[in-house]
Amino acid sequence: MKNISISDFKITDAIDLKKLPTAIDMEADDDTLKKELKTVRKKLGKLQDTLYAHDKYAVLVCLQGMDTAGKDSLIREVFKDFNVRGVVVDSFKVPTSLERDHDYLWRHYIALPARGKFGVHNRTHYENVLVTRVHPEYLLGEQLPDVTSLDDVTPEFWSQRFQQINNFEKHIAANGTIIFKFFLNISKDEQKNRLLRRLDKKEKNWKFSAGDLEERKLWDNYMACYQEALNNTSKPNAPWFSIPSDNKKTARYLVAKILYDTLKTYTDIKEPELDTKTKANIDAYKRELNKELHNK
Repeated sequence: MKNISISDFKITDAIDLKKLPTAIDMEADDDTLKKELKTVRKKLGKLQDTLYAHDKYAVLVCLQGMDTAGKDSLIREVFKDFNVRGVVVDSFKVPTSLERDHDYLWRHYIALPARGKFGVHNRTHYENVLVTRVHPEYLLGEQLPDVTSLDDVTPEFWSQRFQQINNFEKHIAANGTIIFKFFLNISKDEQKNRLLRRLDKKEKNWKFSAGDLEERKLWDNYMACYQEALNNTSKPNAPWFSIPSDNKKTARYLVAKILYDTLKTYTDIKEPELDTKTKANIDAYKRELNKELHNK
């Protein structure tokens, strides 16, 4: 099994997305990858229990990627060993009328995890510099006072939005939210294969939409927008990780490993100690409970 380093996947400098790998040789077969994932996710589950007891940090996991990138199955497999009270998953689709009556970050802000919990966002606030950038006409539905036509959507508009996102993440990080942002990087050929599987397997048909093919035609546009988003918003307090995702089992393991290896560096995350009085009387409490048992 290949040893990996977080630095191999973290975006710290400007990147050319075409040069980032969509596949990586882990020097392991699928069974080994599944076994290693199981080991890491159990450690993550125990760490989350400690995070919950510590009650000082929250963890926000952001997942972005093209259609079929494997976000749903990754969530299912990586967080399988978590106590259900410790992880909340939100999927962000087309904004509702209520959400459009607020600023674009509002629905993401109210879905942030509480201290002691993991929040997993399946698609994220980055939809607002990805989908809306490929389809700027969507912005007209946001009822922005300064955007009355597409002529108002200038390069400065997007620069301002990147800055707003950076400020949002800086604010929540400064208040105890540990942020991970994962770009599940798949190739166009692999997406084609996964779309064909959705059509070939009857039980997968429900996942297919003709709109997927229309969006696929805009692949190059999306890649350009992803590249600019990654380059403008990968910061030390909210880094992006580009995860080679042509192999789903590899992607799941890498995400779990990066989460665990990063979080274990927070040495202050530990169970709170008992107060002096309780600690001094532990033996007395045991005797009282055992006496109760013997008296039955």
